[in-house]
Amino acid sequence: MSKRTTSNSSGIGFAGLLTIVFITLKLLGKIDWSWAWVLSPIWISFLCVIGFFVLFVVAYLLKTWAES
Repeated sequence: MSKRTTSNSSGIGFAGLLTIVFITLKLLGKIDWSWAWVLSPIWISFLCVIGFFVLFVVAYLLKTWAES
């Protein structure tokens, strides 16, 4: 008999937790940041994902171009 274990992780993550902390601090008046910086963990994470995607596409295109 073989044992199969699967693990599904569906949590909030570091960026989500940091965003909640920043929003809480902003609403309580503990920080005087603009909302752009309060929400920065979300958009910085998004930009990192987009950047990696662009990097992989460029690498793929360069590899394809070098092979032809």
